[in-house]
Amino acid sequence: MASLLAGIEREDLVRRGQRLSWLTLGYNSVEGFVAIGAGLLAGSIALVGFGFDSAIELVASAAALWRLNADVNPVQRERVELLTLRIVGVLFLALALYVTLDAADALLTREAPEESTVGIVLAAASLVVMPLLARAKRKVAIALGSRALRAESQQTQLCTYLSAILLGGLTLNAFFGWWWADPVAALVMVPIIGREGVEALRGHDNCNDDCA
Repeated sequence: MASLLAGIEREDLVRRGQRLSWLTLGYNSVEGFVAIGAGLLAGSIALVGFGFDSAIELVASAAALWRLNADVNPVQRERVELLTLRIVGVLFLALALYVTLDAADALLTREAPEESTVGIVLAAASLVVMPLLARAKRKVAIALGSRALRAESQQTQLCTYLSAILLGGLTLNAFFGWWWADPVAALVMVPIIGREGVEALRGHDNCNDDCA
């Protein structure tokens, strides 16, 4: 009876995780489309980079759904977890390289982005939504004992930090005309993104004992 109840509870956790992943997919689809469009219009490297991070989160959420769907098979579950971590790691490092090159070019050419009210509103909204999603997904990941899902929740939490950095850069440029704040804000993102990428490629997720 106890094992049956445990199985039912696990199924409930899996369904909750799936709902959260679908919610993340929906929000990040809108977030990425708006961020890249607004960033290209305003010439904001940080905003475009934020949009690409949304695309990475889409891939991570899709991988999380794959992992959740494989939960019933322990062997497949482990294989999917390792592959998920490595896919996300590669995408993180690609994003870090893109942001570094574009931000460095902007600083060297002194390319000033235009004000982006849309970008400011988007960053502020993500600063509210992303922590809630990350916390909920982390609880599911720990309850299931899944390092891959924990890593995916870390990616969502990372989006919170990027939202704060982006909001700071866009606001400083809009109100004080500090053109360099945008590329500098983009560069601040790089070590955060790169660290997560390296950890994922190594098969780690900074989970410590939570998911052991």
